[in-house]
Formats: sequence, C-alpha cells, structure tokens
Amino acid sequence: MQEATFHELADLALKQTGQAIPVSKAYLVEARLAHILRREGFATPDDLVACLNARPNPVFEAEIVAALQTRTTWFFRDRERLNQLVSDVLPERVRHSKAGRVRIWCAGVSTGQEAYSLAMLLKEADIPALKGARIDITATDICRKALDQARGGLYGHFEIQTGLSVHRLLANFERLETGHWQVSEELRERIGFRQHNLVDPQARLGQFDIILCRNVLSNMDASRRGAVCEGLADQLQPGGIVLLGEKETLSAERNCALEPSRLMGGAFSAVDKTRRTQAA
Repeated sequence: MQEATFHELADLALKQTGQAIPVSKAYLVEARLAHILRREGFATPDDLVACLNARPNPVFEAEIVAALQTRTTWFFRDRERLNQLVSDVLPERVRHSKAGRVRIWCAGVSTGQEAYSLAMLLKEADIPALKGARIDITATDICRKALDQARGGLYGHFEIQTGLSVHRLLANFERLETGHWQVSEELRERIGFRQHNLVDPQARLGQFDIILCRNVLSNMDASRRGAVCEGLADQLQPGGIVLLGEKETLSAERNCALEPSRLMGGAFSAVDKTRRTQAA
C-alpha cells in the first residue's frame, strides 16, 4: 500500500469518526480491508482508493470506515465497575429520577456485549431500589454491520467463551442449529440499538442518567475527543455520569466539559456550562 493511499484512508476515518490511525498501524489498515478487497476484486488498497476517487460512493465509504474501527470487546469487560454501577450508582439515580425512570446509553457498543452484560446484571439484581424501576438502555455504534449482529444477539463460540460464565450462558442464551448462540428475547427487548456517530454535533439522543463510553475516546485525536466530551456532557441529566474505560483518563485534556465524579472511579460528571465558558 502506497503512503498516499494510507493517508487518504486515515483521513477518511478521522473525518468521519475521529479515529486517529498512526502510520505505524498501516498493516492493520490492510488487514481490516482484506475482506472488502476480496469481495470487490481489488488487488490492493491502492486500487480501492482509486475507485473511490473516480466514483465516490458514501455508502461504500461508510463500510470502509466501519471496517477500520477498533472493535475489541467482550462480555463483562471490567466487570467490577459494571457491578458497582448497578449496585451503587443506579439505585441512587432511581431515587432521584422522575417516576422511577432511568436512561442509560452505551455509546460505541460495537457488537453489543457491553449492553447485554448490563442487561444481565439488571436481570440478576436483587436490589429494593430497582424493583419496579423503568430502566431504558440505548446502545449505539457507527457500524451498521456490528449493530445488526448486536440487535440479533447472535454470537459465535469464541465470543461466548470470552467473559461469559457457563451459568449466565445457559440462563440467557439459546443454542441454534447454526452453532451460534442467541441472547434471549427478554434481554434483546430491553435494549434499543441504533446507528449513531459520536463526532456528529447534530446527533443528539436526549438526556441520560448514565453514559458508558468505554474504550472509545482513546482512539480519537485530541480535538475530536474534546468535542465528543462536550456532546456527552450536554446529554447528561443533572447528577448523571459518564463512565470511561478502565485505563482511560481525561487528565491531560484542556477545558474539558467533563470532570471526575465522586460517585465511582473512572466516572465523570458534566462541568457546569458557566465554568466551561469561563475556561474557554
């Protein structure tokens, strides 16, 4: 792959998703596009980019960008913090909510394991404050193909072996004739999956009590990371939190719209808009 081709593809990903792909990861670009090259009959990524330049196709571009995304995920990733979210934070949000309704947003959900892990924990929770509460889960991603899998709740042998106990597998999944495992209808109906681009400033989903945006911001360049944080802060209910990945931090961000929350480690709350304006 020529260097110019890499930069065109990297610029496309940056523009549409905020994902910054360093030159050192050029080999990953080729690997992630391999299935598209085979299907479309292109010998190299250079041929693919030449075709895009000659015949622009927004749908095809979106598929290419989706293929370039990092999609490492598994069930019950960082389980201790998920447990704390359900046992400590969620009951508090229910107590302060209107009519016992709490909205949760799983952003950058990929193939859905995070959202289903949360749904399983809610199903298992024996917490008085959660009894009778209406807890809505919205799960979003930019990739339509990943969302199709998530919406169908279909997982292969390797996926169900990663992070999922035998007990939870048997209690919440059905083995299909194809060899895949499917999440129960009960859990699938608890989650609303939809396509959404975090870097689109016009793409607002309403107000949420809890936003999980884990292992997403670390792949973005600084300017877009700041813009996404602003968008997340604007969509938080008063007192709500954003939960980032286990190793993610915003400590180096200047004038960030999010600040560490006292509710739990790795959680952030919205900076008051007046303070944001003064810091700008």
